Amino acid sequence: MIAKLFSFKGGVKPASHKDESATAPIRVAPLPSRLVIPLRQSARAMARCLVQPGQAVLKGEVIAAAEGPMCTAVHAPTSGTVRAIEPQPVPHPSGLPAPSIVIDPDGLERWIEKQPFDYLAASARQTRDYLRDCGVVGLGGAGFPSHVKLGPGEKGIETLILNGAECEPWITCDDRLMRERADMILAGAAMMRHITGARRILVGIEDNKPQAVAAMRDAARGLGDSAIEVIVVPTRYPAGGEKQLIRVLTGIEIPYGKLGTHFGVQCFNVGSAHAIYRAIAHGEPLISRVVTLSGNMAHPGNFEALIGTPIRDLLPLAEPRADTDRYLTGGPMMGVGLQRLDTPVTKGTNCILAGSPALFPPPPPEMPCIRCGECAKVCPAELQPFELYWFSRAKIFGKAQEYSLFDCIECGCCSYVCPSRIPLVDYFRFAKGEIWAREKEKAAADLARAALRIPPRPRRTRESRKGRQAGRQDRRRTREGRGRHRRCRKAGDQPRRGRQEALIAAALERARAQKEQAHPENVTDLTPEQQAEIAAIEGRRAEIREMAKPHLRQDD
Repeated sequence: MIAKLFSFKGGVKPASHKDESATAPIRVAPLPSRLVIPLRQSARAMARCLVQPGQAVLKGEVIAAAEGPMCTAVHAPTSGTVRAIEPQPVPHPSGLPAPSIVIDPDGLERWIEKQPFDYLAASARQTRDYLRDCGVVGLGGAGFPSHVKLGPGEKGIETLILNGAECEPWITCDDRLMRERADMILAGAAMMRHITGARRILVGIEDNKPQAVAAMRDAARGLGDSAIEVIVVPTRYPAGGEKQLIRVLTGIEIPYGKLGTHFGVQCFNVGSAHAIYRAIAHGEPLISRVVTLSGNMAHPGNFEALIGTPIRDLLPLAEPRADTDRYLTGGPMMGVGLQRLDTPVTKGTNCILAGSPALFPPPPPEMPCIRCGECAKVCPAELQPFELYWFSRAKIFGKAQEYSLFDCIECGCCSYVCPSRIPLVDYFRFAKGEIWAREKEKAAADLARAALRIPPRPRRTRESRKGRQAGRQDRRRTREGRGRHRRCRKAGDQPRRGRQEALIAAALERARAQKEQAHPENVTDLTPEQQAEIAAIEGRRAEIREMAKPHLRQDD
């Protein structure tokens, strides 16, 4: 039994609006007329397509392989034919399309051959690779690959935490999942404990979900496992944040730049535990998830939808009201607006929220920041959002990183309390995207430079510095050689000196002869004043020649 609960700084308490969609059980969404499966699973990973247009696929078949450590495989959600492989809209704030596989279902729902995975006989690495190939990712919204989080970490995993807080308003997919499939969730947690070697499992659920708490405790008693403990935590947004829930349950405060694995603790969403159980116990890859449809709808609820189902096909199940003017994917705090309704359901889609002018009034115009500090007071990551705002807006990304930009969990508390109505989270997302893009460009440039064998800039600088130093040394040696040559000539090379003087005298004689033979045309009919001026000039020239003769002899 856990001794006490801890608290975290910041946070807000918006109206929950959970009852609208949590009362009805989960329903299975009908098969859509087409499925759009994005190849890009997250901002940093895109799977490699394995199919061609016109190819027939089975339900659960791998259609894209994992590329890189942060990627997972992609599977066909149903049997059918690949219609196209082309850019399609995805749920992203930019509204830009992403490469996707479009499948026309045949309605037969023909599965691949499913086989359970014997995780007890396999090594932890083999089990993680299997989950990667099953496409299992975090279903809390971030979509982080589960096989990466199941790694041993630096010090091993001591405590495994299941996140059932579901703190954001309106969203109830995890609530209904815990009520209806608690035994599967805890079975998946036991599998994760075996993979990580954790000693105990803590399940954190907010106190506004009493039915889910009761269902999970009944399932824990049914397993007879004393290492599993279901704990009720106070309702406060964002108590479902990973670092915040770890702090509440264990008292461990994860510092900036660190992860839970550095302190022997790891956190998973309850939906991820359910997906891991289905993958290992039944051989089913992650091809569907539970999605909450709520907001301005006549019949809100939770629906199990295939990955790739267009949101337009889901909306009639909850019947949006006539005054609906916009839709969000995700909750009101962290969700993003949908620009097109043909956007598909992805593995990170946990909620579709319908808005209206009465339910979600249009935001007032953004005003200048008055540096009131309210955003810093409610920030659960203990950051300074007003400073991050200035640096992100000015595109001074280096300073934004110095102020721990990537510790921002994008919870939206700062935007929620901002009196100037500044969409602070949008600025932070923009800054993160720009930094990631620049890092990707730098990595590509480094790779190209290595391929061309062009030395890096510090090396080129050193080489150019060495070249300049060598040039200076050569010039110094040349000057020293000339000096030695002059000294040798002055010391004892008299015959050579006489020959040079004879040559100079002969040259001067030739110059005088040429001058006597020359008769300038502009010196006739001169006035007495002009003749006097010319004579004065010639006299000065003669004086200068006489003064220069000793110096010429010394230089020789």
